[in-house]
Amino acid sequence: MQVSKTSIADVKIIAPALFEDQRGFFMETYNRRRYIENGIDETFVQDNLSCSHLGIIRGLHYQFPNPQAKLVYVISGEVFDVAVDIRQNSPTFGKWTGTVLSGKNRKQMFIPAGFAHGFQAMSDHVLLAYKCSDFYDPAADRVIRWDDPDINISWNADVPGLSEKDANAPYLREVPANCLPETG
Repeated sequence: MQVSKTSIADVKIIAPALFEDQRGFFMETYNRRRYIENGIDETFVQDNLSCSHLGIIRGLHYQFPNPQAKLVYVISGEVFDVAVDIRQNSPTFGKWTGTVLSGKNRKQMFIPAGFAHGFQAMSDHVLLAYKCSDFYDPAADRVIRWDDPDINISWNADVPGLSEKDANAPYLREVPANCLPETG
């Protein structure tokens, strides 16, 4: 397993060890001991699977007051995956980092609690899986606008497919301070 840093501290890209032969491949998508050895000490309590089609953007989602860390990877297809630091007292508040995750490159992105998460489907059909460090709570469900000019994410879409919730989301500067996390 190889772990790479990103432009924002604590967000990491993971390349799990892959064992390939003429039959196909095998990889561990998660091994708590190996992740702890690489500085990712989260207890994940929920796994989610998302299916999306080309051009769809989901996000920027987060939970507050019970923020979730996430371990994101793609089973099939390709996405541009993004994490936005929304921790109020962080030196990288409002900054984003992103990477391509795909069924071919088999990379993962670890997103700590206190970040908003989003992705854009870059292939016709995407299956994206992610582990969460806290249970989904509909009352804590929050969203920030995908095209917030202050965040300025380099999406590959002018008019993406969006849910009504994502299309009507507030800009980060409009989110009340009491609805944003702080650094630990």
